[in-house]
Amino acid sequence: MLNLIIKNGLIVDGTGNAGFYGAVLVDGDTITIQRGDISHLEAERIIDASNHVVCPGFVDLHSHAGLTILGSPHHDPKIRQGVTTELIGIDGISHAPFKNQKELERYIWLDSGLNWYPPMPPDWLSVAELLNKYDDKVAINIAYILGNGPVRVWSVGWGSGAANAREMDDMKAVVREAMEEGAWGLSSGLDYPPSSYSDTNELIALCDVAAKMGGFYHTHTRASLLTKAHTAPWDEALEIGRQSGCPVHLTHYRQGSQGMGSHLDYLGIVENGRKEGMDVTFDCYTYPYSGTTITIGLPHWAKDGGPERLIKALTDPKDRERMKKELSSTMVENQWLTNFTMPQNKIYDGRLLTAIAEMRGQEPLDALFDLLVEENLGISTVSLGTNAHTLAAFVSHPYGMIASDAILFGDHPNPRTYGCFPLVLAEFVRAEEQLSLEEAIRKMTSFPAQRLGLPDRGILRDGFKADIVVFNPNTVKALATKDKPHQYPEGIPYVIVNGVVVIDQGSNTGALPGKSLRKGKVS
Repeated sequence: MLNLIIKNGLIVDGTGNAGFYGAVLVDGDTITIQRGDISHLEAERIIDASNHVVCPGFVDLHSHAGLTILGSPHHDPKIRQGVTTELIGIDGISHAPFKNQKELERYIWLDSGLNWYPPMPPDWLSVAELLNKYDDKVAINIAYILGNGPVRVWSVGWGSGAANAREMDDMKAVVREAMEEGAWGLSSGLDYPPSSYSDTNELIALCDVAAKMGGFYHTHTRASLLTKAHTAPWDEALEIGRQSGCPVHLTHYRQGSQGMGSHLDYLGIVENGRKEGMDVTFDCYTYPYSGTTITIGLPHWAKDGGPERLIKALTDPKDRERMKKELSSTMVENQWLTNFTMPQNKIYDGRLLTAIAEMRGQEPLDALFDLLVEENLGISTVSLGTNAHTLAAFVSHPYGMIASDAILFGDHPNPRTYGCFPLVLAEFVRAEEQLSLEEAIRKMTSFPAQRLGLPDRGILRDGFKADIVVFNPNTVKALATKDKPHQYPEGIPYVIVNGVVVIDQGSNTGALPGKSLRKGKVS
């Protein structure tokens, strides 16, 4: 007897091909597609998907859930969107390997406004140990990419100095070992120290190792290069891929604002790279708001040495004055702050930094510096960082895919945390008709699965894993907004992970069937 039959739905299989009517048969954690009569088949449960689309589970190639999901394993903000697999370790910030617990805790602390905390103290050090913590303990599947930040901490330390020959050899060995334990490649976050302290040649050398082991390069590019040209950060990324032979994936790719060149310049980088014969792809999110830790805008010298150095810079009068002179107006303007944990600061959550400063009777930067000390660095921000007028061009581009880049904590997180994927279906497909249904689903399923290298997910095909979403194409809708972000989408009644129903008629069943998807291992 089968575990589950999903019948009468329009099957959109993730390949980009036209949908067809049939049944999806679930036996254990794998599927078979059946067209025609199924009256002779028996199953423990039958879901009637009439007037609904049945498609593969969505694959999110930019997730900050690696730590938070350990404390909130049901993962409602993402599983209710139809996300069944996420890639963690992005932005050069992965949380293994480390030599000792103290270094891991310091690393978690430095970027706590981006990734938050797991249940403390953390009880892993290696990539293998971390991946073991997800197997059958979380709602979705987890894939891991190695960040260049912990690679530098392991071999060079927390400082900004260039790696010597011995340290380079050591870093290469770290990359090899991490990929042998299941990592899918190398990520960089070149605005986040210590990741940002890696120069181009260092990244080429590490990507060479990743390429030889079948991995790819996933990059948050180096914003400091914008002083040279508005395309310079992405030009560096492609040069790293060109010199190393490593496939390149540009994450949260977008035109930041009007006046930063044309969006055609950015898309042209990808198109020209592919014409050259390079394997280049990108992802983008679907709301016109950026979001990260507010500390990203502080000077790199203030973090040279780790979180303790940043606390010192925030409290030392000379360092504060130096930072004020170096920081641009964008550090202050259009920054909505969130994730205040101290009771006296809760009134500031979701407010503009300028409004918070007025409430405190301070200049904006003084207010920010003091609050970062009070909150132990853990403040996040939502800001205007995407040109809404050109967003559709990135979402609809054939070499792009959808990824949330979602921060999963705070009273006022970025609305894409709750609505990134259904927004594609409701707005870009149904309302604006900028994408066909089949192409939109391809961008959220098989394309990211192929980019990652998953051999048996992202497509509804015989023998593939039973990661499935059932949604109503006429009613699916993202309800999350900037002012009211904690709102689950409508129109997604069923989500299945590894053959187990996790969202059932819109409710979370509490099941935790997620797996760690290790490179080189059968998933």
